[in-house]
Amino acid sequence: MTITRNNMTDDRSEDKSYENESTRDTTPMVQITLKEYDKLKERSKYITDRNLIGCIDKIEELVRALRKHIVRTDIDN
Repeated sequence: MTITRNNMTDDRSEDKSYENESTRDTTPMVQITLKEYDKLKERSKYITDRNLIGCIDKIEELVRALRKHIVRTDIDN
């Protein structure tokens, strides 16, 4: 039983498809310490964008205004 390679033009064509992975440009990458990485990871749990904080504050203000108009009544059967 022989296995043929479909869509391959020569024996090295599959190897050639991986060439860019080993020669890619790594200049935009930055190296940081694990301690710095942990700080960044911890900081990502919080909202720090001023515009987003402003939107959240406005939503909070609107919810407070809406709560003034809520009337909770028990329905007796």
